Amino acid sequence: MTQACAHIIDDDEAIRDALQWLFKTRTVPARAWASGEAFLAAWQPDWRGCIVLDIRMDGMSGLECFDALLERGCQLPVIFITGHGDVPMAVAALKKGAYHFIEKPFNDNDLVDLVEKAIAHDAEQQRAVADRETVAARLATLTAREREVMELILEGKFNKVIADELAISMRTVEAHRSRVFDKMEVRSAVELAQMLTTLRN
Repeated sequence: MTQACAHIIDDDEAIRDALQWLFKTRTVPARAWASGEAFLAAWQPDWRGCIVLDIRMDGMSGLECFDALLERGCQLPVIFITGHGDVPMAVAALKKGAYHFIEKPFNDNDLVDLVEKAIAHDAEQQRAVADRETVAARLATLTAREREVMELILEGKFNKVIADELAISMRTVEAHRSRVFDKMEVRSAVELAQMLTTLRN
């Protein structure tokens, strides 16, 4: 996975340079792109961080670039930079899932604070994805019978009740329960329930 950074996409070289310098003063890693096309040509799915995207650019607009990123499944938070007349467009982008928009002229510290929050948000999203993948991988190791026992454990049923419902011995239920806990790497039914809640969120 690549280092998280703020990707600045703006066709104005002066703005790109100013933002890169601004982020450098706050030790926020940043890369600058002269157009949406250039960014899309280089974009990799494992890039982390956020995107600071100007709405109005020559060639592909910021909104067109955003739409293309959505089509590719890009999850990076996108912060739109917009002039006053672009606010309705920025609001429309928010409805599509953009992280935020900030109007020109903006306060430098407000922008950097927003970028830091967006990068932290992306990191949290990635941790959540990794957690879900871990739980899903553990679930995949369970046999069909272990899954049945697990579901009944999660319903709060005692071993004797589970044994009766599945027409198996209590000793077999205990063995299945033990294997479920081992495979899911939990020590209790409560911990198991909390883990599966992570998967469903």
